[in-house]
Amino acid sequence: MENKRKRIFHIIQIGTNDDIISRAFDIFIVCAIFLNLFVVLFDTFDVAKDYKTAVNIIEWSTVIIFTIEYILRLWTADFLYPKRSFWGARMAFIFSFFGLVDLLAILPSYLPLIFPAGAVAFRMFRVIRIFRLFKVNTKSDAFNVIVDVLKDKRKQLFSSIIMILILMVAASLCMYSLENRAQPEIFKNAFSGIWWSASTILTIGYGDIAPITTGGKIMAMVISFLGVGLVAIPTGIISAGFVEQYQRARYVGDTAEEQKLRFVTSVVGAKHPYVGKLVKDIAFPPQLLLVVVLRKKDAGEEEIVPDGGLQIMMNDVLVFAAQNFDDTRKIDLREVKIKEEHPWVGKMIRDLDISRLELIVSIERRGKTVIPNGRTVIKKDDTLLIYSKKG
Repeated sequence: MENKRKRIFHIIQIGTNDDIISRAFDIFIVCAIFLNLFVVLFDTFDVAKDYKTAVNIIEWSTVIIFTIEYILRLWTADFLYPKRSFWGARMAFIFSFFGLVDLLAILPSYLPLIFPAGAVAFRMFRVIRIFRLFKVNTKSDAFNVIVDVLKDKRKQLFSSIIMILILMVAASLCMYSLENRAQPEIFKNAFSGIWWSASTILTIGYGDIAPITTGGKIMAMVISFLGVGLVAIPTGIISAGFVEQYQRARYVGDTAEEQKLRFVTSVVGAKHPYVGKLVKDIAFPPQLLLVVVLRKKDAGEEEIVPDGGLQIMMNDVLVFAAQNFDDTRKIDLREVKIKEEHPWVGKMIRDLDISRLELIVSIERRGKTVIPNGRTVIKKDDTLLIYSKKG
């Protein structure tokens, strides 16, 4: 059951390009979202009354799909928040941004069944479903860039917004002082000009409220010029943030150095010290990274991407990644093929007559890698990897 839950989590939450089922799930959810949004838009037309039954069937079908997805995400939330408790992980998902979006996307469809009087108000929340598009992995990279820029520039953006709000309030006060006597029904108090100042500073200019006095018109021109300059500040900050993000990506790409990796396999025998232990409890050598565990099943061999909770079992094949060695030091690595007539055949490593500057670091035997110790016996057709320190 645990493996099934983890597989469901990988399909609905993580997703990779080479996982066909996960990609198919993402495409299916995107189609359901667009279909649901189409129904929401189509329902605003008068002609929708003629297709009420079909519209309801499509809408409820997509809502049921979203509900099942939400339940599955809630069921597997402990994999998304592994450091939290059982209920803590689920509460963390419920109150996360996308958890709230998922919940608000399905609630408006169910609430009218409980509270029929508020059906019209609840239907307004259906537009929140469009934010679910950001959850799809193929769409999230661009969204993450926007979020990163807003996070990096949040202080500058906050300062510029405060300046705009101050100008709006000041403009409202000025217009009240200049236009109150001429237009008492429009500029009734100091805050009645907020709508005018917002439309003027943000260069919307609806024209429903306008000054009629000479002083008001002059002040309106001054405020318009100030508004153009202030509103351009957040735009410039965000644009600069995108440029910095692009330059940072280029810098990382230009200065990063690729390091080739080699892969080493190790078979876990019956007496291996790793048998029965969790990955998180094993002290692997710092130069090695466990990337895949190959485990034999009735139907063949299963490839498991390990996490801290995976238990190592007998006959598992551990695949490690290690950095390719750069021969810039006085070190020599060589392979020695042991033939039948070789004098080392049948001898333990501790009994071999080799230099103290040499060390047998691994043995390739019948396609498997053996990490030797002093009691390991050399056999015919073994391939020894010998480490030698140059003088």
